Amino acid sequence: MATIFTRIAKGEIPSYKVAESADYYAFLDISPLAEGHTLVIPKNVEDDYIFNLDPATYEGLWAFARKVAVALKAAVPCKRVGVAVLGMEVPHTHIHLVPLQSEADLDFRKKRPEVSQERMAEIAKSILAEYEKL
Repeated sequence: MATIFTRIAKGEIPSYKVAESADYYAFLDISPLAEGHTLVIPKNVEDDYIFNLDPATYEGLWAFARKVAVALKAAVPCKRVGVAVLGMEVPHTHIHLVPLQSEADLDFRKKRPEVSQERMAEIAKSILAEYEKL
């Protein structure tokens, strides 16, 4: 059975897409640590541990994530874009890209901000526009 992230990448489950290539997909986390919190996934590999990926997929995922992070920083005012790879909550390799004002913003235990659907759509559109410029 396909993971929820595979189903999102295939368009079976709606998402706030911020970038896509033939092999990778990036979308807003629906329970973000900060506005613009983005998840980056390989489309065709469902392994839940990033270090199990074959070298080409692993390197491609990081190259794609880098491009998404550049677009994210241009679209969402922040000091840095933080990176986390946990992979325990969904059994599908994914990279978290989180806009940061401080290191505390990357605390997954903190209360998550409520972001309206309209704001999520606006943020996704802004990041995608920046991504398409790259």
